[in-house]
Amino acid sequence: MNGAREQLAAALWRLYRRPERPAAWAGGGNLPWHEPAFSKRMVREHLDESHGAASRTSAERMVQIDWLWTTLGLQPGMHILDVTCGPGLYAIEVARRGCTVTGVDFGPAAIAYARILAEQRGVAERCTFIEQDVRTTDFGTARYDAVLFLYGQLAVFPKGEAADLIVRIHRALKPGGALLVELLDQERVDKTASTWWYTDDTGLWGDAPFLQLGERFWDAEGELSLERFTVIHLDSGSYDEIVLCDQTYAIATMTTVLHGAGFATVTSYPSWAGVPLYDAPEWVVYVAKS
Repeated sequence: MNGAREQLAAALWRLYRRPERPAAWAGGGNLPWHEPAFSKRMVREHLDESHGAASRTSAERMVQIDWLWTTLGLQPGMHILDVTCGPGLYAIEVARRGCTVTGVDFGPAAIAYARILAEQRGVAERCTFIEQDVRTTDFGTARYDAVLFLYGQLAVFPKGEAADLIVRIHRALKPGGALLVELLDQERVDKTASTWWYTDDTGLWGDAPFLQLGERFWDAEGELSLERFTVIHLDSGSYDEIVLCDQTYAIATMTTVLHGAGFATVTSYPSWAGVPLYDAPEWVVYVAKS
């Protein structure tokens, strides 16, 4: 007990002495998706229908899929790539409509859940789920009719990595294929500094009592937001610090990036083109065709 109290005291002093703000992309600038325990907790958040913090609710997903199905001109028999597919909630619905889908994600629990769900929904023969970092995945050449990159996940990579990823996605598309990218609207991103804290005994950060301090910063030069999550686990006194970067893009900038990757046409849809999502005004959807 004394050892835990000493560690807790040390963690509180570490919190007190933390740097005023983190450096952009410190520690990779991303959540620990690949850690098994974190991945399991993240899947739990994906499946929680009481909020849309990890995945949108099932009703909103169906509305989105209806829209992208029409906008991308999807048809049964097409081959679709879902980049950062999470637990397969979009991929499996697209497969249920007759497409063959490949999903790639870094989270082991997410991929395990997606494979089980595909079996349950009777579409396992049309679904392939790969546990891998999308930055190193070989997507192949001219394999897919369409690629989905949803819920702002392109923004968790530095600009150079994101641009390289888009080039490889373009290479993976068949002639005339389309990429759909969903990103936060830079004009609507909260650029004010803020802090918050809470305690809980279960959640994304653990399943034992913890204290979480959150801080948000805006990097005007880099055009990105930084969130620092400091978590103190109260039973053990252990200390975790995660810096999450969210790269933003002006519509003109992202359009240029997509053209630079080889896409012939790029159409932007602010506010999800009026699709009835609770947070639609915060997003811009890009449809780029090769």
